[in-house]
Amino acid sequence: MTAVAVELRRGRDPVAPGLFDRLVDFCAQEYGLERCVAERIQDQAIALCWVTGTTRSGNTMAPSATVDPGWHTFMLHSTEYTHWCQEQFGYYLHHTPNSKTRTPGLMVDVAARIRAAGLVVDESLWGTAADCNPPTCCCDGPCC
Repeated sequence: MTAVAVELRRGRDPVAPGLFDRLVDFCAQEYGLERCVAERIQDQAIALCWVTGTTRSGNTMAPSATVDPGWHTFMLHSTEYTHWCQEQFGYYLHHTPNSKTRTPGLMVDVAARIRAAGLVVDESLWGTAADCNPPTCCCDGPCC
């Protein structure tokens, strides 16, 4: 059997590059993040939205506390978010916050669903990263 390399898609891929850049800039400024960190968060938030919307699984998926600001950022750009939801899913994807559902098990499940959809998962943003061995990046600092 020959292994075939498959390039995983990024969360940002379903949005126009200009919109993604505006979302990242806003997220960085609004939440006091370095731009490179805001870029990672926004990528994962869009991945979550896309998987949640295409699978209609809003009642069983939730963002991690770290990814949640990315979804908020997207929703605050209401015209673009509404248009994107209609274009991608045919309906408006609501965000019903419930921080009590953010269990480690759910975050592992959500990350697995995103990965199963063929999207890259930034494990450190979901609280599912394995232990690391310094001096490699443990993804707990800026720009990992």
